[in-house]
Amino acid sequence: MKTVWLICLLVSSLFLIGVVFRQKLSWSWLKRFALQLVAAALTLYLLNYSGIVSGLEVPLNLITIGTVVLLGLPGIALVLGLQGVLF
Repeated sequence: MKTVWLICLLVSSLFLIGVVFRQKLSWSWLKRFALQLVAAALTLYLLNYSGIVSGLEVPLNLITIGTVVLLGLPGIALVLGLQGVLF
């Protein structure tokens, strides 16, 4: 069963790469997304190690970085608020 899922993943990845290469508009979107992803990771990293928010440390994982990429600064506030309430 794992091989079936792996084959599905590989085939869909190849189709996705084909769509990105055919569409010139996709390159600009992909570059902008990559820049936002790097900016979000750097912001969370600096927030953790600068000591601005004492007592809270935001983990650098896919979910927190994705939240910050999608929501921007309110995403940071959301992650910090959830961490303060839940933990």
